[in-house]
Amino acid sequence: MDRFWLKHYPPGVPADIDPGQYSSLVALMEEGFVQYASRNAYAFMDKYFTFADIDRHSAAFGAWLQGLGLARGARVAIMMPNVVQYPIALAGVLRAGYVVVNVNPLYTPRELEHQLKDSGAEAIVILENFAATLQQVIAKTPVKHVVVASIGDMLGFPKGAIVNFALRKIKKIVPTYSLPGHLRFNDALDAGARGKLAPVTLGPQDIAFLQYTGGTTGVSKGATLTHRNLVANVLQLEAWVQPALNDTSRGPVPEQLVYVCALPLYHVFALTVNMLGGLRLGALNVLIANPRDVAGFAKELGKYKFNVMPGVNTLFNALAENPDFQRLDFSSLRIANGGGMAVQQAVAEKWIKLTGVPIVEGYGLSETSPVATSNPVLLTEYNATIGLPVSSTEIAILDDAGQPVPLGQPGEIAIRGPQVMAGYWNRPDETAKVMTPDGFFKSGDIGIMDERGYTKIVDRKKDMIIVSGFNVYPNEIEGVIAMHPGVTECAAVGVPDDKSGEAVKVFVVRKDPALTEAALMEFCKQNLTGYKKPKYIEFRDELPKTNVGKILRRELRDAAVAALQKRA
Repeated sequence: MDRFWLKHYPPGVPADIDPGQYSSLVALMEEGFVQYASRNAYAFMDKYFTFADIDRHSAAFGAWLQGLGLARGARVAIMMPNVVQYPIALAGVLRAGYVVVNVNPLYTPRELEHQLKDSGAEAIVILENFAATLQQVIAKTPVKHVVVASIGDMLGFPKGAIVNFALRKIKKIVPTYSLPGHLRFNDALDAGARGKLAPVTLGPQDIAFLQYTGGTTGVSKGATLTHRNLVANVLQLEAWVQPALNDTSRGPVPEQLVYVCALPLYHVFALTVNMLGGLRLGALNVLIANPRDVAGFAKELGKYKFNVMPGVNTLFNALAENPDFQRLDFSSLRIANGGGMAVQQAVAEKWIKLTGVPIVEGYGLSETSPVATSNPVLLTEYNATIGLPVSSTEIAILDDAGQPVPLGQPGEIAIRGPQVMAGYWNRPDETAKVMTPDGFFKSGDIGIMDERGYTKIVDRKKDMIIVSGFNVYPNEIEGVIAMHPGVTECAAVGVPDDKSGEAVKVFVVRKDPALTEAALMEFCKQNLTGYKKPKYIEFRDELPKTNVGKILRRELRDAAVAALQKRA
């Protein structure tokens, strides 16, 4: 297809990258471990870990795994937040020739059981804070080997012991659990260090990750990501960010980049941007285990001259509103990557006013490793788009029959490139639904592409509200309401309506406690055409979110429908 958008690429960004320059993700990782051996790779609770440390520990963990006798390609689950054991375990699993199954540590027993059974995971590495969840379901899963980590494991004596004691006995955030036969993380490292990691020949099409997706809307499916998929996306990101990294208008180019790692590494956005992208560039990742503690987060950031900060709209908003964060020094910040959900104009403007650096919005999914499009990194103002396709990537906008629509018309965003998954794990039927015969992945998102190749997301297919035959897109409603100075955040959903089929209901968290329903309705009347205007407004203290910060519209919709039914 005609990649006309290449004419609008930032200077220095190549049209294509070569994912074949590495045989596997492991080859890329091991090159980084050697090249940057003496550099600090991670900062966690004021302790630094070099790339050589991660190399040594991950080799030991990989050797221990191999000693279990697992077959090549066996699945190993990792269920941890942003603690330093996560990158060690992940690198160890891949280097040993196995497949990483990323698990959200906040899963309920039901969700965990499904993922472990569906993936066929034979081993799991889990933080002790979540071990009680595993205890409830392990007997119903294929898991035979359990490694339990503690937050203080890698912090040395006496700090590690003090941290573990405080979490277990004072804060009491480690529930009692019983997992007979489990091994402590440090014991697994010690055992592995007495052996030797056997090199494994991996190819581009070997599976690296099962990245589960779709859990909030139905049965969670594993996106099968190959070594080539991840290598490609790391190289695509590297190519795309070069203009900002080499820009001297914000001062000298840093000798070593410092990444803020606040998004969870088990989520594909942080996995690729922070861990793998950071390894490729020899960056230091500052691990934030609990970004919801915004005051603690700001205090931690005050210790570093940070350069790159990936985030989602809700995180940027929470930080920009926090007085402790507002007092930080942003002079070293070069890139703020926004993804995971739409970045609202009000948040984008608040952020650039505070930091002087725009939120560079990109787009992708678990199925695309994840980055498929991005705005230029030297963008100076909010443009309400997800940018251009990154190197070696094609975007098509398709109608319901799978045919391209004219430029400027809405349709489903479809993506083709080396970062697109091999398919859903053991679900050929689901794979067939989302892949076109010519290799495009159908995202389920509705977008409009302009004559330059920039795409604007209108919304998710499934989130669309139909009012009297008119399509209403929640993102548009939310974007308008978020611009009201008395609003912190909001979410729009469709609810059944006798007259119009569906009506719009919005849930709003107030910044100004004096804001009334009538005042907000008047604001909507001024800014939205009649059929888009909310019929109902409900004020809440907070909105339900995933651990990544996405607002759970479905949960809000279900609550709204139940309330209407009760009223009837």
